[in-house]
This record gives sequence, structure tokens and C-alpha cells, in this order.
Amino acid sequence: MLPLLVDEGVDIINPMQVSAKGMNTRELKKEFGADFILWGGGIDTQHVLQERIRQKIFDEVAMRIDDLAPGGGFVFSAVHNIQPNVPPRNVAYGGKN
Repeated sequence: MLPLLVDEGVDIINPMQVSAKGMNTRELKKEFGADFILWGGGIDTQHVLQERIRQKIFDEVAMRIDDLAPGGGFVFSAVHNIQPNVPPRNVAYGGKN
């Protein structure tokens, strides 16, 4: 479907459900990074952001930045709205325990 959106002149994709079946953000960037600004996808709010092990949050964010930021065209933000069961400390987590 994304090639059809390119043909229609769409130039930004938001949101990006990084936990969707078959989603590979590195491949998405490789294939469509020149066609779209990728907005979102920085952290999975349904699964990862609610983790009790904050290293998993750090690792997810680092992986998404590595996958999506090279060459520009990536606006870092969460996948969707932050879920009600996410601890506020996880939202504010800055990579330090």
C-alpha cells in the first residue's frame, strides 16, 4: 500500500505501529525513507513503554533511532497515545537507572 501512497503524493507517515506483524523499521527506512517523513515509531506504547525493566525501554528507543534516524526524515515520538497503565517514571526515563 505504501507505494500507492507515494504515487498519490503522500510525503509523511504517522503513526507507525512498530509492533505490527512483519514490521521491520530498518527495512521500512531503507525502502521508503527517501519517499516519506517517518513520524512516530520511537517507542511501542502498548508493550515496551510499560515494562518494569527500564533497560528494555532504553534498548527499544536506541534501536528505533538507529533504524529510522540516519539521513534525516524521522520525527521521534511514541507510536500512539501513552496507555493508562504506563508508569509516569517510564515516560520520563532518560536512560539512567
